[in-house]
Amino acid sequence: MADGQRSVARLEERLSWMPWLWEQLSAAERASVARWQADLQARWALYGDVSLGDDCVVAPEVTVFAEPGRPIRIGDRCCIATGVFLHGPITLGRRVSLHPRVTLDGGRAGLVIGDGTRIANGATVVAYDYGLDPTTAVMDQPVNSRGVRIGADVWVGANAGITDGVTIGDHAVIGMGAVVTRDVPDWAIVGGAPARVIGDRRDR
Repeated sequence: MADGQRSVARLEERLSWMPWLWEQLSAAERASVARWQADLQARWALYGDVSLGDDCVVAPEVTVFAEPGRPIRIGDRCCIATGVFLHGPITLGRRVSLHPRVTLDGGRAGLVIGDGTRIANGATVVAYDYGLDPTTAVMDQPVNSRGVRIGADVWVGANAGITDGVTIGDHAVIGMGAVVTRDVPDWAIVGGAPARVIGDRRDR
């Protein structure tokens, strides 16, 4: 492999893990990435009802399922890293970043994420849940879905979990490994399992 080809391959590998670095590239590197992304994103039409906004960067190793009635809408300048799993219905605002191995499942009711939100490595957001009737086997429990809403400018820490029915307010921070089972106010910092409010970003 020639040095130029090796350099391009290395750049593509790096952007698969850290796609938000695209904004720091030179004009020549951006042009190369744009060609790579055009070919890659053209294949997303095969995944079902999926649309991507302008200037998105997505890793080739993203898994996408958007069956009829479960659309995936991705806003402008979103970044989606390697190993991410997306199952609609999902709507991402502008400049949302999904770090490696994030799982998003919209259930039936859907998952909406606001502009500028970043979700760190290994976090899981699931917009459905199973019943707990003790007279019924787990495999036969009904599936419920109320949906999840995550506001704008939110930071979700690595390996955090967000359960069905939760609304997270704008500018909130979800601590690493937190398990969010109830609504989170604007600006709140939450941590723990189950998560509780431990601070306010405006006090920092």
